[in-house]
Amino acid sequence: MTAKIYTKTGDDGQTGLFGGPRVAKDDPRIEAYGAVDELNAVLGLTRCESLPSDLDSLLASFQHDLFALGAELASPDPARLGTNWIGSRQIGRLEAAIDQQDSQLAPLSQFILPGGSRAASLLHVARTVCRRAERRVVTLAAASQEPISPQIVIYLNRLGDLLFVLARRVNAIAGTPEEPWQKP
Repeated sequence: MTAKIYTKTGDDGQTGLFGGPRVAKDDPRIEAYGAVDELNAVLGLTRCESLPSDLDSLLASFQHDLFALGAELASPDPARLGTNWIGSRQIGRLEAAIDQQDSQLAPLSQFILPGGSRAASLLHVARTVCRRAERRVVTLAAASQEPISPQIVIYLNRLGDLLFVLARRVNAIAGTPEEPWQKP
């Protein structure tokens, strides 16, 4: 017999942490890894667009990282459970990608509006979801009895930066001009 996708164990508004207790579905930990999951889904949607293969591969690698990051957040004791996978190596990959992609863009001299091509617009949506996930992790770190790795916040901060750069890069590749913000 195949296991059913529904377990009914969450029908009371509770969910189980990986290797830990059951908590309310609006617990800061659930909010944090839920936002990371949403970010991963937006990146998956973005990858449905016609992207250069190197950018698609880059986004795929960060989707894998986000799955690992979500697992770490879902674990009250990541060291014991072996889910503390996000660290300086992953952050270094983000920084290298930012530097490489940004080096191909004209420097910014003013704020720009999110938009342009559909793929760039989706990357801007991903950036805003990433910033929300970052805020949720900061909230979790302040509220949690268990320590939350500071590497997770750093990772999400760098990923938000990269998503902004990638949105600009995708527009540049498409020949779509950036729209500068006009002061009122």
